[in-house]
Amino acid sequence: MTAPEVSTADLVRAAATGDRGAWDTLVGRYAGLVWSVARGHRLQGEDAADVFQTTWLRLVEQLPRIREPERVGAWLATTARRECLRVLRRSGRETVSRAEVLEAVPDDVPGFDESLVRAEQREALWHHLQTSSDRCRRLLRVLVADPPLSYTEVAEVLEMPIGSIGPTRRRCLEQLRRRLEEAGVDVDL
Repeated sequence: MTAPEVSTADLVRAAATGDRGAWDTLVGRYAGLVWSVARGHRLQGEDAADVFQTTWLRLVEQLPRIREPERVGAWLATTARRECLRVLRRSGRETVSRAEVLEAVPDDVPGFDESLVRAEQREALWHHLQTSSDRCRRLLRVLVADPPLSYTEVAEVLEMPIGSIGPTRRRCLEQLRRRLEEAGVDVDL
């Protein structure tokens, strides 16, 4: 029998009291999200690593003051975005558009079989997703984040009403499915 997964809120509270195991679990649960925000800003190497480290440092500093520990995923995504923009400003690089900022999930989503057929399907899927509307692309990429965000967190990150997430997701998936069918790509959505 497997032990039930500890809630994010419980992990945040335990980490705030110095529980190293809770902290490690929290980092393991959300590291992919923080890295994906940095990659979504097209940061590489040291800049991405700086954003990753600074985001976690900010969380350590704020742990005792986190009022909604169950929403730490959204807090981390927002903090990482702010750190990315700080790094971009500091380096004198041109700031990215809001659409690029919200592309927080990497293209190399785990779980795809690495066989040639699956790789071709994945390439076609991501190509068609990239050429979708900004709204659909952002929503679908955020919805496949690992760990998954709650609809409340998705609404906050995308600044959209929570009630429109489900219907918009359905329409976006239908459009993507149609485009893939027209291209002759057999992908299960």
